[in-house]
Amino acid sequence: MTRPLAVFDIDGTLVDSRASIHRAACDAARDMGLPEPEYDRVRMIVGLSLEHAMAVLEPGLDADGLARFVAGFRASFNRMYAEGHEEPLYDGAIDHLRRLHRDGWRLAIATGQNRRGVARNLAREGWADLFISSHCAEDGPGKPDPAMLLAAMAACDAEPTSTVMIGDTAHDALMAVNAGVLPLGVAWGFHTPEEQIAGGARHVAKSFGELDVVLDGFARMRAA
Repeated sequence: MTRPLAVFDIDGTLVDSRASIHRAACDAARDMGLPEPEYDRVRMIVGLSLEHAMAVLEPGLDADGLARFVAGFRASFNRMYAEGHEEPLYDGAIDHLRRLHRDGWRLAIATGQNRRGVARNLAREGWADLFISSHCAEDGPGKPDPAMLLAAMAACDAEPTSTVMIGDTAHDALMAVNAGVLPLGVAWGFHTPEEQIAGGARHVAKSFGELDVVLDGFARMRAA
């Protein structure tokens, strides 16, 4: 039997980056002389490729302004990392990943981060040994285009029927729908459960323990 594949988003799913992403958006806006965006606006664009996300956040910018806005966002994160900042993992995240790996699941990443951000996360203790492949918006079309999920399945030799996508936004859920895989959500990230369900999520877990139960059920169904 083909081992199931779980593809994970990073921001808002495994890593609590809510404060840092909002701070970077505010820093970038302030540098441009724009009003600082409220968190509720910023959270809705998380998961999209950075250029797309910033264009949605400030749709009135021309190409040059958008480029400066994106650069300001990246510069803010560079300053944070230079100061030693690291976004914390959600409680239970690493234990959840290790359990899935131990139980025979194949694991991959599909994130709106750039390749540098992916590398920074894969440098976390133990992460590189857990994930077979990682895919980001720099590799091609970003969410909700299915490209990253299709690439993950190809890299892991998995079929859509044996694959689940786990994220915290409607963008993750819609990407999964577009790729023909099971969309699962988590309730602790950027989008509300209702927003994720509207995007196509079949279930939104309130804890990693609940997510374990759902994934165990999926694995049993695949084994039947």
